[in-house]
Amino acid sequence: MSEHVGVLTFSREDRVRYRDKVRRCLDVFAEMLRESRFDTDRPMTGLELELNLVDAGRLPTMRNAEVLAAIADPSFQTELGQFNLEINVAPRRLAGTGLAAFEESVRASLNAADRAARGVGAQLVMIGILPTLRPEHLTAGTLSASPRYQQLNEQIFAARGEDLRISINGVERLAVTADAITPEAACTSTQFHLQVSPAQFADYWNAAQVIAGCQVALGANSPLFFGRELWRETRIPLFQQATDTRAEEIKAQGVRPRVWFGERWITSVFDLFEENVRYFPALLPVCDPEDPATALASGDVPKLAELRLHNGTVYRWNRPVYDVLRGRPHLRVENRVLPAGPTVLDTIANGAFYFGLVRALAEADRPLWSQMSFSAAEENFVTGARHGIDAHVFWPGLGYLPVTELVLRRLLPLAHHGLDRWGVDPAERDRLLGIIEQRCLTGRNGASWQVATLHRLESADHLDRPAALREVVRHYVELMHSNRPVHEWPIP
Repeated sequence: MSEHVGVLTFSREDRVRYRDKVRRCLDVFAEMLRESRFDTDRPMTGLELELNLVDAGRLPTMRNAEVLAAIADPSFQTELGQFNLEINVAPRRLAGTGLAAFEESVRASLNAADRAARGVGAQLVMIGILPTLRPEHLTAGTLSASPRYQQLNEQIFAARGEDLRISINGVERLAVTADAITPEAACTSTQFHLQVSPAQFADYWNAAQVIAGCQVALGANSPLFFGRELWRETRIPLFQQATDTRAEEIKAQGVRPRVWFGERWITSVFDLFEENVRYFPALLPVCDPEDPATALASGDVPKLAELRLHNGTVYRWNRPVYDVLRGRPHLRVENRVLPAGPTVLDTIANGAFYFGLVRALAEADRPLWSQMSFSAAEENFVTGARHGIDAHVFWPGLGYLPVTELVLRRLLPLAHHGLDRWGVDPAERDRLLGIIEQRCLTGRNGASWQVATLHRLESADHLDRPAALREVVRHYVELMHSNRPVHEWPIP
């Protein structure tokens, strides 16, 4: 959400002009795909991490502007809430020790940022949803000071015509209303980027959709919200509801949500951008002066600014990305399934599993998505989010089985093969995938650790829920800094 939006009001003419412009961008994009005008020589991978800020009492602190000033690093930027930050890690290739380089870079950046944050009375926390968040932390007044966020808030509520209703039934139940989109700020994620060629894009996107349920089950780290134990990855239903532009009557008509798993396997990246334009009205109809057709005809690389901005307001769990770097256009799959945390090491292990597995499936002789329905992949995704590492999922040829059994029997060997195809150093491959293996064998991920710790604090230490949640965060932060993988974390 980093694009700058300076316009504060939009007219009907703005919307008509934007709709025309985004359709022209789509036509130019189709022409570029036909002519294969994309950088495919040295595919890169990237990583973004969203973070929370807490004070000495382990409560969210609304100080991201002060913390950013103290960090003074352009790779850090604001996110939706004043208690959020995001770090964009420099892209790199996976071959050799690329994954170890990611780990080293992220740890160094976060350690330096945390030292700077502590100087202004804040601490960084990598976690899917901060357990100590309360309703008073998620109001219009806690949005970050950016015209883009303010405008998104206004446009979503203008489309809805009523307050947000958030209702999640999990282990416990939650039903609240909100008059701002700031509940979205509670959802902090890890985003993996994978550059692919136009010819390969559909296979990689389909493969990413196939494994999304397994990813979220293994990596779940968001079981607590507003003092309630809900889904193991509550971030999934919360994010969908917090950005929903549909009133109840519109939902009943079958209109698609802007946070979307999708509804079909694709044959081209064009399918996804075309769906965006066909199904979703503009939230931020800001027009760029560039004429994309003129730019392409003159030999320049079009920015396709309207198409990219519109794509940024359709929140697919695996999002297509068109970007231009050093004058060359490229395509990426942005994997948005996983929460932040628990540690940098866990994050990089999750990345190794994703990058390896998605390549193995994308290059398989018989595509897995030809053997299962799209609805089965979506069902796996919801089940993985609800039940976490205890989920049972469907897999072609195996039927329904525990996700841990599926990973150990079938997916880890595929991930090993995929990392070999990337040229990853064998020692790095084994070290990182070994963490995924141990997570399956112990049945412990971030969500299960948080819940077990909460229950122990309430039962053994007789703490009430608010005090127990603060202690969960205190212990979590200490263990996060140890960089021990979460399957080794003790229950305090």
